[in-house]
Amino acid sequence: MECAAALREEYVDMRNNYFGFPMSDDYVFTTELVAKIISEIKVGRAPDIDGLMGQHLLKACLILPVILSKLFYLILLSRHIPTAFGYSYIVPIPKGTVGINKLLNCNQPYNFENF
Repeated sequence: MECAAALREEYVDMRNNYFGFPMSDDYVFTTELVAKIISEIKVGRAPDIDGLMGQHLLKACLILPVILSKLFYLILLSRHIPTAFGYSYIVPIPKGTVGINKLLNCNQPYNFENF
């Protein structure tokens, strides 16, 4: 029993100081990479939780890829992903008259099993 407790304590101590593999040049977000990804964004999609759409990124100032690449690099260096990056929501979009009828007849609109 004491051996198991000692091993657990050693594991917890090692885990507190563990930060993953060292940073290498393979994990760099270059300005060119970010600009290429922004240029491939499809327009006409729904906005994110903050109201940001693909058109905003495409029409933004040319310095945006520079700023975003530095932001992503700092996120990798700090090993901390902002909590807000995981926020999202789902908006059901009924397809055709069958979907609309289901939406209108649904007693609980948050129940997605009817779609």
